[in-house]
Amino acid sequence: MKKNNLNFLKNFLGLENKKIIITGCSGQLGASLTDNFLKLGCTVIGLDMKRPKKINNKNYFFYKLDISNSKENTFIFNEIYKKFKNIDCLINNAGVAVFEPFTNRSDDDLDWVTSVNLKSYFYSIKNFYKFSDKKSSKSIINISSIYSIISPDPKIYSKNDRKSSEIYGATKAGVNQMTRYFAIHLTDKNIRVNTVSPGGIFNTTSPQSKLFVKKYSLRNPLNRMAKTEEIVGAVVYLASSSSTYTNGHNLIVDGGMSSW
Repeated sequence: MKKNNLNFLKNFLGLENKKIIITGCSGQLGASLTDNFLKLGCTVIGLDMKRPKKINNKNYFFYKLDISNSKENTFIFNEIYKKFKNIDCLINNAGVAVFEPFTNRSDDDLDWVTSVNLKSYFYSIKNFYKFSDKKSSKSIINISSIYSIISPDPKIYSKNDRKSSEIYGATKAGVNQMTRYFAIHLTDKNIRVNTVSPGGIFNTTSPQSKLFVKKYSLRNPLNRMAKTEEIVGAVVYLASSSSTYTNGHNLIVDGGMSSW
C-alpha cells in the first residue's frame, strides 16, 4: 500500500497508537491480523501457545499463554495492564478443531474444543472488563464461524478431508451468544462487543484438497473460498472509530454461503 493511502486509512479508521490484544496470534488469521494492525500504527500484544515468526516491529509484544487456563489468563492480563495501563481492543481469535466422525468423539475432544473455543473467550472478556477503565471507548471482537449459524454440508467433503465437527459449530454458536450477552453487560465501561463469522478460508500453508476447494466453491455464491485478508477487513472495521455505534452484531463474511 502506498504511503499516502496508508496515512489516509490510518486517519479514517482512527487506529493509530491504539493498543490491541490478539489471541491465537500465531495462526493463519492471527498472523495476518497482527501484521495489518501493526501497519495501521497500532501496538499489538500477541497471545499464543506457539511463538510466531520473528516480527521486527518495536510495537509488537508477545506473551506465551495457554489462553484456556483461567489462572494463567488472569496472570498475563494483569501483567499486560501493568505494562500498557489500558487496552483499546481485544480480539478473541484463538481456536481449535477436531475432525474425526462424531461417533468417535472422546470426552477429551469435547473438553479441549470447549475450553479453547468458548471458555477462553469468557476468561479473556472477563479480564479485559476487570482491568479496563471507564473513560475511553473500547472494543471486543470475537471470531466465530459460519458454522455457528449453518451446518456443514456433508456433500462437499471427501473421505480424507478435514470435516468440520459438531462440537466446533456448537462452541462457535456459544461465542455468538456471549457476544450478545456482553454487548449489553459491558457498556458501563464503554466496551462494545461484536462477532466476525468467517466462511471457509483457503489455507495457504496446509491447503485443503483440490476436490474440497472445488466443491466448496460450487456451494458458494462467489464461487471460491475466502482469502485471509478479506476477514481482516471486517475485524479492522469493528476495531476502528468507524464502528462506534456497532454493538452486539455478528458480521458474517462468507461470500453469501449462509444465504441459501
